[in-house]
Amino acid sequence: MDLVDRKYRILQAIIDDYILTALPVGSRTISRKYEQKLSSATIRNEMSDLEELGYLDSPHTSAGRVPSYKAYRLYVDQMLRPMPLSVEETAFIQSCFDRRAHQVEDLSARIAKALSSMTHYAAAVVTRTPREEQRLSHLQLVPVSDRRALLILVTQSGAVRQHTLDLDASIAPEELYTVSRILSARLEGCSLSDLPAALSSMRATTAGGQSVLQAMIEQQPREDAEAALVVGGRSNLLNFPEYSDVDKARALLSVLETREKILSLLKQDGEMEFSVRIGPETGLEETRDCSIVTASFRLSDGRVNTIGLIGPTRMQYGRALSALEEVGRSLRELLDGQDG
Repeated sequence: MDLVDRKYRILQAIIDDYILTALPVGSRTISRKYEQKLSSATIRNEMSDLEELGYLDSPHTSAGRVPSYKAYRLYVDQMLRPMPLSVEETAFIQSCFDRRAHQVEDLSARIAKALSSMTHYAAAVVTRTPREEQRLSHLQLVPVSDRRALLILVTQSGAVRQHTLDLDASIAPEELYTVSRILSARLEGCSLSDLPAALSSMRATTAGGQSVLQAMIEQQPREDAEAALVVGGRSNLLNFPEYSDVDKARALLSVLETREKILSLLKQDGEMEFSVRIGPETGLEETRDCSIVTASFRLSDGRVNTIGLIGPTRMQYGRALSALEEVGRSLRELLDGQDG
């Protein structure tokens, strides 16, 4: 339903004020600070209508109103104004990147630290390299027990992937070494996405060797298991009044300590695609009072970086988006310079 101009202005004023203060907003506040030509009585009537429309909630302990998830969605989609970073903020972000950074983990840690420090939200960085763009340099099989082996895959870009294989038949360490050497030679240059098909076309001469092949085909790691993840600033969220409740804070922090849940929150694809998910849109009960702002973009080497900020629903969305955009720009400049 479209809002008339006056309701629209009042709702925007309520959201702006609540983002700044975290306090329920009353009609007198709106009349005094934002809509001086309107009486408190007129504003109260409009606020009552907005509540009926689902844009405002009334806390039991206050006569003021707070924005609902529906209000924040409207705010992000239609009311959001650009909030350019200051010269100092831009310089701070740029200072976190230099030509000495070569490892993905190092860059991700810098990004997470810069964003969490500047915005006071939690920041997470996920780096994924599409399997079809990862080509094998060599592999190694290390015996763990007679029916278990550690598979180590090293890609041509230098990334290392490893996981444990459970075997159907026992295999001696000497035979495992032989199988490892043969497979490494035959599979060099094979993309990880083509690895199962390449393995399926091979045949081993012993039960132990065949067991290794079968385990490598069937026990491929999930895509998320290959993603590099760095999280910074988790404790920042405890400074917001929304998380003064101990149980609520504990539940949120448990999510931010769980790799699988963070990866699900930040699952994005595309080139520099921005996303804002608010409250229940995050998909987890523990984060229904949070918002997650993400930027996802593909680098020239095929890696897909997703950078996310996690904070209360009253976060400063314009500032968060500007910070993510500047980080993405600085990262591209750094990596393009290294490639050149």
